[in-house]
Amino acid sequence: MEDMTTGNHCTVTVFFLSGLSEQSELQLPLFLFFTGIYLITLSGNLGMIILIGLSSNLHTPMYYFLSSLSFIDFGQSTVVIPKMLVSFLTKKNLITYPRCMTQLYFVIIFGTAECYTLAAMAYDRYVAICNPLVYNIAMSSQIYCSLISGVYIFAMFCASVNMGFMLRIQFCKSDVINHYFCDFLPLLKLACSNTYVSEMLILVFGTLNTFVPILTIITSYTSIISSILHIHSREGRSKAFSTCSSHISAVAIFYGSGAFTYLQPSSLNSMGQAKVSSVFYTSVVPMLNPLIYSLRNKDVSVALKKILERKKFM
Repeated sequence: MEDMTTGNHCTVTVFFLSGLSEQSELQLPLFLFFTGIYLITLSGNLGMIILIGLSSNLHTPMYYFLSSLSFIDFGQSTVVIPKMLVSFLTKKNLITYPRCMTQLYFVIIFGTAECYTLAAMAYDRYVAICNPLVYNIAMSSQIYCSLISGVYIFAMFCASVNMGFMLRIQFCKSDVINHYFCDFLPLLKLACSNTYVSEMLILVFGTLNTFVPILTIITSYTSIISSILHIHSREGRSKAFSTCSSHISAVAIFYGSGAFTYLQPSSLNSMGQAKVSSVFYTSVVPMLNPLIYSLRNKDVSVALKKILERKKFM
């Protein structure tokens, strides 16, 4: 759908999202599958936020970061999945230009915030294991609040700069976005004006937001592993490693799916593969994170039992 503007150009005002699959027989199974994923994601992440809020023994920096991660995962899935569910039920899944830009803006914010939150959590584990005597000073409420705030401020800055240049691009070649949500690369393929600055910004911010958190995580875990190996008792080593195992799993899943999406050579990176790998970081990762932290964390399971027992006696 297009509106005529000045001159011989026309500007797209409504996009069609092609969706995850165009095969009609797959629409209902996919709708049911992703509805299940979304319900698990909502209950898992909101449940984690409520549990951390209600349990005084979880009022530590590690769990405040986890609460922030749960909020990010809740936000990321809510920005993408409900619109995707609509695409399974309608023949033509429309999205207006303003809504498309808004969706992209929040996808960038939550994606960037997740990268740096995982890095902040790695730093928290580094201080807890390598410098336990100064942990309360190094991770005071002022410092972890500043870290969490800094993550969101920087994520909003990245999104705002990218979107500032994205909004200057004209779309008049086609109105079909070959994806199930408004993402940078499928959108830029529809542009009829110069996209060089936007492409450079994606490259610069993409590199920065990948390598700075990854280097922080690798540096933190190199020191953590070194400290764990110096612990003489087997029980002590096991306890130290168990506090990191959930975070390592979350990092591996998130960065693994992100790398598979964006770091493939363009000759291999078909849109079908990009859609499937996008499903991981927009739908599967937000669902798995609370499960990883609740199933592999004694503090969380103990806190949950206490809350449930408290309700029984009420």
